[in-house]
Amino acid sequence: MRAGILASTVILAAAQAQLVPFLKTPSHPHMDQQQRPLEADAPGNQLPPFPNAASAQGDVILSDVIGNQRQINIFAGFTRDVSSVSTRLETTGLNTTVLAPSNSALSSLPRKPWENPNDYDSLGAAAYEGQAGEDRAGKNLRRFTEAHVVLASPWKEGEKARNMLGSEVWWENKGGMAVVQPGGVEVERVVSRVANGEVWLLKGVLNYAT
Repeated sequence: MRAGILASTVILAAAQAQLVPFLKTPSHPHMDQQQRPLEADAPGNQLPPFPNAASAQGDVILSDVIGNQRQINIFAGFTRDVSSVSTRLETTGLNTTVLAPSNSALSSLPRKPWENPNDYDSLGAAAYEGQAGEDRAGKNLRRFTEAHVVLASPWKEGEKARNMLGSEVWWENKGGMAVVQPGGVEVERVVSRVANGEVWLLKGVLNYAT
């Protein structure tokens, strides 16, 4: 997990050079449900039409495509670092909707996804030092990532589904824009449709409070 977090830090730092930087914080650098197969005509019925949305691809699965979109490569790295998520995405019998925040959305957060203000309050600036700190950061990153993985696909408007944390989420069509609730996070578009689910590009992040 240490190597994964450090790698994610490097990617995040590179993105920040071009995108909105993180606000300064006292940081240190550094249930599954069996789902039915995707229906052939499902994509057109699940979301308002998105230009450039990819068509479903035969035997290709989410783990094959999650890293292909440059706009979400930071979050894609998180999915590879978190074993519970990577296992889910490479399992053909478990249909999933990945709600992937854009790089710019991640770069504009007030804190890094693996940071928790409560950790700093109780442990100070060394909250993520040493092995205990790495374990703490890894747990936080897992929660953040699992919050963005929905255990359903196709996922119809108004359908309440669970994410990997067990929280209930749904989406609504507001003025032709798909918005994930709770939180009202806009979906920019569907970037991938494959045999075991879809990847949606989000303009923000879901609640990841721990």
